[in-house]
Amino acid sequence: MSRGNRADITPLVEIMAQLRDPDTGCPWDIKQDFASIAPYTIEEAYEVADAIQRHDMPDLRDELGDLLLQVVYHSRMAEEAGQFTLSDVVSSICDKMIRRHPHVFGPDGASSPGWEELKAAERANNGNHQVKDAPQSALAGVALALPALLRAEKLQKRAARTGFDWPDTDGVYAKIDEELAEVKAAMTIADQAEEIGDLLFAVVNLARHLKIDAEQALRAANNKFQHRFHAMEIKCDMENIDFTSLSLNEMELLWQYAKSQQS
Repeated sequence: MSRGNRADITPLVEIMAQLRDPDTGCPWDIKQDFASIAPYTIEEAYEVADAIQRHDMPDLRDELGDLLLQVVYHSRMAEEAGQFTLSDVVSSICDKMIRRHPHVFGPDGASSPGWEELKAAERANNGNHQVKDAPQSALAGVALALPALLRAEKLQKRAARTGFDWPDTDGVYAKIDEELAEVKAAMTIADQAEEIGDLLFAVVNLARHLKIDAEQALRAANNKFQHRFHAMEIKCDMENIDFTSLSLNEMELLWQYAKSQQS
């Protein structure tokens, strides 16, 4: 098979078609379906975000290729099922981008409505044929598969546009205190899990009010913890100390050391 112009997506489409060929394709690729491939799609999107955060452009190039493969994969399965093709996917996004940028692609002098307002209008139109006479929720369309922190933020933003929001952070801080007290008061594991969920939701709300990306903030905290913990392990290794044999107080001293070295 000729690879042709590497900027042309056709070779990738042909490779996927060959992998999915029921007679001569790859057994693993042939048996996959939308549900089995979906986790890989999510994973590849996260790896793109990771490469961006690390400012690793060569890795970003490769990860974008992996993510593109996911689009081709799903499109191929849909084509096999007679649902849609990759061309349909491309046409759909082209139409959407033109529709959402009337000030660029429309007649001269066309206004530039807000992105969210345009999406809201599209959601309303899409909902007209779903349930007759049913009101369209302001929260409709926030994907269930989003990371929980990100979905909480999107739900809160949608609700805020209806006026359902604290006017300032005072109410949010009070809500966090309230939810923390309810966590402490919960008696069963089920109740504790529910109350911790409410507490996390309230913390995301605070991040939103402070213009902080909660998902990014937690990702940074995860990385910081990982680096400091590894510094503790390195310190023990250099001094021939078994890390797991240390007391909690000794570990705390090591943690403060690692913190001072990376601050």
